[in-house]
Amino acid sequence: MAIARFPTIVLDCPDPDALASFYAALLDWEIHPDEDGGWIDVRADYGQSLSFQGVANYVPPVWPGQEQPQQMHLDVVVDDLDTAESAVLGLGATKHEHQPGESFRVLLDPAGHPFCLCLS
Repeated sequence: MAIARFPTIVLDCPDPDALASFYAALLDWEIHPDEDGGWIDVRADYGQSLSFQGVANYVPPVWPGQEQPQQMHLDVVVDDLDTAESAVLGLGATKHEHQPGESFRVLLDPAGHPFCLCLS
């Protein structure tokens, strides 16, 4: 028996509003701000969520190096890499110069977190 339904991944960032807006548009999920501020969730209609926490003096991870480790990243499954890449670049992502594979693309969200677009 499971103890919980879904894990929530929390990303530190300098601007929770901006990063929540980016991921809400990327995943077509709804934004749910915390009443106390400083924390924002984006949620799927089936319950999965990502959370964004404001951090003073935020330093983005460095990838592929480990000077400032990424510690985690998201893999987003897509049907077409070129179409998805174009769409997320339009949302404010940037494509990383280091692309180690052909079945996925490494991008950085607006706060500098690496994430991958992966073929389904």
